[in-house]
Amino acid sequence: MSRMANSTALSADQDRVSLAAAEPTIALGALDGRYRSAVAPLVDHLSEAALNRNRIHVEVEWFIHLCREQVLPGLPELSSDQIDGLRGIVTSFGSEEIAELGMIEAETVHDVKAVEYFIARRLDGLGLGELTPLVHFACTSEDINNLSYAVGIRDAVEQVWLPAARQALDGLSSLAEQAAEVPMLSRTHGQPATPSTLGKEIAVFVHRLGRQVRRIEQQEYLGKINGATGTYAAHLAAAPEADWPGIAQRFVETLGLTFNPLTTQIESHDFQAELYADIARFNRILHGLCVDIWSYISIGFFKQIPVAGATGSSTMPHKVNPIRFENAEANLEISNALLDALGSTLVESRWQRDLTDSSGQRNIGTGLGHSVLALSNVTKGLKQLDVADEVIAADLDSNWEVLGEAIQTVMRAESIAGVEGLENPYERLKELTRGRRVDAEKLKEFVSGLGLSAEAEERLKHLTPDQYTGLAASLAKQFSR
Repeated sequence: MSRMANSTALSADQDRVSLAAAEPTIALGALDGRYRSAVAPLVDHLSEAALNRNRIHVEVEWFIHLCREQVLPGLPELSSDQIDGLRGIVTSFGSEEIAELGMIEAETVHDVKAVEYFIARRLDGLGLGELTPLVHFACTSEDINNLSYAVGIRDAVEQVWLPAARQALDGLSSLAEQAAEVPMLSRTHGQPATPSTLGKEIAVFVHRLGRQVRRIEQQEYLGKINGATGTYAAHLAAAPEADWPGIAQRFVETLGLTFNPLTTQIESHDFQAELYADIARFNRILHGLCVDIWSYISIGFFKQIPVAGATGSSTMPHKVNPIRFENAEANLEISNALLDALGSTLVESRWQRDLTDSSGQRNIGTGLGHSVLALSNVTKGLKQLDVADEVIAADLDSNWEVLGEAIQTVMRAESIAGVEGLENPYERLKELTRGRRVDAEKLKEFVSGLGLSAEAEERLKHLTPDQYTGLAASLAKQFSR
């Protein structure tokens, strides 16, 4: 079932109380303090309050589903008003309800049981008091938790992380297009190398990051609801004639998730490990971009556009520090530390169940939050860059020796075509260029003495470093989107 066609899953445009407004007065972590504004959208999906709202959502939809499937004798057909009322428990979940649920949990000392009681309190008002036993029917806590986390993770990725990644990619694409035809000296191993264009080098990152985004867009979000050890034992004890695997699959799919048909007590979390590995890989590629941009800034290939009124350095007025890219680097590293840890720990569970995943999954929002913060900084940082054409051109013009590759390759081609006297082309160019600067005149003099065909000699004499960029410009334009 397409997630886009799902009618019961919570969505960004659904009329519900925002959870992001409850900002803590004093925050322990940077994401809930200094950087709250950049990551606030994640609060509606991956905070503790969002987890509880999603638990209520899953419990309510399971209640509705059981009635709709008529799995037990005597279950009524719910009216549309009753269904709306049940779903209203979810959409009205705000600060007062958070506090109420917290008080119930203080008594139960069990978060999922507190959700069950929270819903049960509201059934009388909907004329459904006699169906209180149907809340959390045949469920273990993990039946509710795995689905709640899957919904929250899906919505966080699709509604927050992916839009942030696409926005950063759009900015990077624009830069690649803008600089597609700007010739630039390459540096392999930190040494002057065959020229490229600045846009082509940026487009490489656009292409790499875009590929990861497409993988993440195809991510499956798995869920199960099959009881204490994945056997449907309680379900069959209560209703032996019901097709419980089919009922479970239909329910999971109404939530916009992919059904996992075989598990222990827990949904195996493999999909989470796959997702976090892909996001971490995206982060690592983005980290490489930040390092390269920072390095280009340091040698003057990019000028940073000062922000009005901003201080670049506390003591050196001439400086504009590349703090957006430095901040992004640090947050990408923190994000990956958490995502890597989650990916490795969540795929293991002792025998049929342990609770290591319970603590681990509460850090998903933090792991994604540092990535979202990094993306925000990259997007802002890219807007503050201006290509320093004159600096890039001067750097390229002072390295004519990079044409040695072109000359020795033409010599090889001419030799294959039957032109004599062109032996040892690589060695002859190495003797001319290695460890010394060669200007245009010396190269032209060298070419004139080689005995090339007239056409080849004329071509090389007119070749300049800024023309020796191959297909870089067209590649940049092709892959910048």
